[in-house]
Amino acid sequence: MEQASPDSERLLQPATLEPLGHPDAELESVVGEEAEGAREDGSGDGKMTENNFWLKKIEISVSEAEKRTGRNAMNMQETYTAYLIETRSVEHIDGQSVLTDSLWRRYSEFELLRNYLLVYYPHIVVPPLPEKRAEFVWHKLSADNMDPDFVERRRIGLENFLLRVASHPILCRDRIFYLFLTQEGNWKETVNETGFQLKADSRLKALNATFRVKNPDKRFTELKHYSDELQSVISHLLRVRARVADRLYGVYKVHGNYGRVFSEWSAIEKEMGDGLQSAGHHMDVYASSIDDILEDEEHYADQLKEYLFYAEALRAVCRKHELMQYDLEMAAQDLASKKQQCEELATGTVRTFSLKGMTTKLFGQETPEQREARIKVLEEQINEGEQQLKSKNLEGREFVKNAWADIERFKEQKNRDLKEALISYAVMQISMCKKNVSQFLYLIVREVS
Repeated sequence: MEQASPDSERLLQPATLEPLGHPDAELESVVGEEAEGAREDGSGDGKMTENNFWLKKIEISVSEAEKRTGRNAMNMQETYTAYLIETRSVEHIDGQSVLTDSLWRRYSEFELLRNYLLVYYPHIVVPPLPEKRAEFVWHKLSADNMDPDFVERRRIGLENFLLRVASHPILCRDRIFYLFLTQEGNWKETVNETGFQLKADSRLKALNATFRVKNPDKRFTELKHYSDELQSVISHLLRVRARVADRLYGVYKVHGNYGRVFSEWSAIEKEMGDGLQSAGHHMDVYASSIDDILEDEEHYADQLKEYLFYAEALRAVCRKHELMQYDLEMAAQDLASKKQQCEELATGTVRTFSLKGMTTKLFGQETPEQREARIKVLEEQINEGEQQLKSKNLEGREFVKNAWADIERFKEQKNRDLKEALISYAVMQISMCKKNVSQFLYLIVREVS
């Protein structure tokens, strides 16, 4: 088949979708003044800047987790964990609280919210959820999803997810997100009524676009490599951190045994009892501090895991762009084919093999009236195809523009967060080393004396 015409080739340029969610009147009353103020300040050319929108109006927290028992969609008994979301107004109007609410949500409802955001905001790097099942865990920790330590870490991760969405200049204004925080009953039905499942792209379609797109945007190709590298580096850091945690746990066990030995020894040796008892207490205090450090270790690990999962969010944006580019190329190819058919009918020459050409040879030429009718139909289809191609091209260009703006926002956030996390982790390790040194000096002094 002949290649696309020059006009079609010009339209085949790597091309943000307009945000599809809208806040309702009540939400506008809460945050409308903030939005207007940001526009008047000229910050971001009318767009909300991070941390100056919802989080200045309300406080969001996931305050506690509770194990529950109920029946699932298949009417089978199941045990699950529910999380209490609390929202409190920071400001008051006429002495009345603008927004004060609390409700319980399951992890599956958080998943539903994120899936909705992925569909309606494909150009945005949607914040990831914490892991549903324990993965990349340090092997001394329990991998049980109902383990209290794991549930607590997931509670913190879910709160962080809500804060990430609330601080995003576009996602924070979505009506479904607002209802997630304020409407406990029938929220799932409200989400499903949006029909977002029908708008979701199938994995098979996305995979097909990945391998068949002819003119991939180099920027998004590089972004895929960037996400792969980010995932690789974070995975390596998590493995190294696990080895460090193992060694730290070994130190913890050794010093824990020291404390027990000194305590038993003090009971036997009456003359040295007070000194040994003091040493045993000193070791117990040290072991307890190591236990706190181990908990901090897991907190830093969860910070790294968040960006491990962010890598997949970046790839989701790339896949959506590939789908749009593939649809654009298919539309251009179909338009070029129709133009060629119209030209062949008008000139009476067939330049490529076709079933229609073989039929004509076998059963004779069409009458002029039939040919004119077919040409007219093709011309109408060509006009529709050109409009469709222009529309897809504009949509693609807008997608690239908005996606790239959000990717730059994400990179700044990532650099800031990882820098702070790694510095804090290094400070924690230095503090631990100082405690180790002081403890060994204490043992040496006790031995000499």
